[in-house]
Amino acid sequence: QVQLVESGGGLAQPGGSLRLSCAASGFTFSAHAMSWARQAPGKGLEWVSGIYSDGSDIYNADSVKGRFTIPRDNAKDRVHLQINSLRPEDTALYYCSREMGGFCWGRYDYWGQGTQVTVSS
Repeated sequence: QVQLVESGGGLAQPGGSLRLSCAASGFTFSAHAMSWARQAPGKGLEWVSGIYSDGSDIYNADSVKGRFTIPRDNAKDRVHLQINSLRPEDTALYYCSREMGGFCWGRYDYWGQGTQVTVSS
């Protein structure tokens, strides 16, 4: 069955970096676009980054442009979220999601369980 397992979260200081990972299994990873979203305490779900199935195009929310990147490794069935210049407002539960097709159309059909990122000095 389809599984998405996030890892790499933790406690980090403002200005630091974290690299989140999402290990995918149970489907042809290279056929699906992937995205990351986050949910801060007391707030709704916010989409942050997406990448096409072949990695040819990437989208980032305005709130994270210039600080977040979303590399993927189709050989290892993994997608990452590189978070630089961490801010306290980046504190959230971060989720990996699978798009139904190869493009970032915002149609998600599977989600991981999330990994917590806490930014604090």
